Amino acid sequence: MARTLFAVAALSGALLTSAEALAAKAASIIVDARTGEVLHEQDADAVTHPASLTKMMTLYLTFDALDDGRLSLDQALPVSSWAESMSPTKLGLRAGSSLRVETAILGLVTKSANDAAVVLAEALGGSETRFAEMMTRKARELGMRNTLFRNASGLPNMEQVTTARDFSILSRAMLADHPKYYPYFSRRNFVYGGRSLPNHNRLMSRYEGMDGIKTGYTVASGFNLAASATRDGRRLVGVVMGGKSAVSRDNRMEALLDQAFGKPNRGREDGPLVASVDRPSRVAPEAEGDNDDEPVVKGKLAVRKATPVQKVSAPSAAPVASAGKSGNGWGIQVGAFSSKAAGQKALAQAAKQAPFLLRGAKHTVTEVKTGKDKVYRARMVGMDEKEARQACATLSKHGHRCMAVSPNDKL
Repeated sequence: MARTLFAVAALSGALLTSAEALAAKAASIIVDARTGEVLHEQDADAVTHPASLTKMMTLYLTFDALDDGRLSLDQALPVSSWAESMSPTKLGLRAGSSLRVETAILGLVTKSANDAAVVLAEALGGSETRFAEMMTRKARELGMRNTLFRNASGLPNMEQVTTARDFSILSRAMLADHPKYYPYFSRRNFVYGGRSLPNHNRLMSRYEGMDGIKTGYTVASGFNLAASATRDGRRLVGVVMGGKSAVSRDNRMEALLDQAFGKPNRGREDGPLVASVDRPSRVAPEAEGDNDDEPVVKGKLAVRKATPVQKVSAPSAAPVASAGKSGNGWGIQVGAFSSKAAGQKALAQAAKQAPFLLRGAKHTVTEVKTGKDKVYRARMVGMDEKEARQACATLSKHGHRCMAVSPNDKL
């Protein structure tokens, strides 16, 4: 892990010089939330800064802790002097006080509160620095190859880097792994200290079907947005990085989603989405609040104009769930073993190391005769080539044997 962190740190240093950091990198990607099919991408692997999108990973790990019992929603967490010292935007917490876990979650989702992010980080990691290491480890497990976290809030740190593609991966993981908690992201506001704090994602108020996820802004990052929307039973995830203003970023996201929803859903199948959240009603945009993590935009939100959209040919990958369909005959082999039980154990261990990448794969242990002897070949099938090779790359980093298997290889 230390070697990985060093490599990513070196990458960030090499790609983000002080001169380049002054110019935010514009990038975008739209993917089908269920299948992962990329419907649009523009510079999706350009290294940039996540800003407050960082809080999505802080929340992901918080939801993990809630699921396994390390935290509870009503639990009161201590507020440290370090948390109190965070710069705005924040709730204004005081050292020595406490904060309920659910209040902290709502503070991150709506107000993008930096002090609340530190409270959660210290509760889970002991310190924000150690929690940032946990965040980076989780990023690797999810397949976020170009992301390095240094803090829990997204406050400026030149070593904290990511890509639009990586945050599309995190967005899909949030939907797939924590559908129980995803509705928090659709909260329009919450009351704290006698004040109603509005959600920074103003696009939820004007884009039909949008119900999250997170905004972010620093000078180095520009205006960022990870968003998810549903139409006609289909959910898409979009990430726009490096916008020049909140309005232009939102307009860009709206245009890209409109284009993507208009494309034929080649991989659509009947069945539930990864998360089901009520659609927000179309209401007038809320007024921009003070102490935002984005500069205040005075006046009304601009009426959406037709934004030029780059035409990108859709990849040929089909949904992971359709193992028998064209393009999904690939798989991975994690070894050949002397017993069926050993093969099943190896598959279970591999699945734990790359749970998101291997979520839709089917486990198979097949008896194969080699002369007088026989072995049990352990494979996961139902992937396309890119998914299989990505899974093997991830497992290899964790010390697992892995081989990508093409449709021409007999099971």
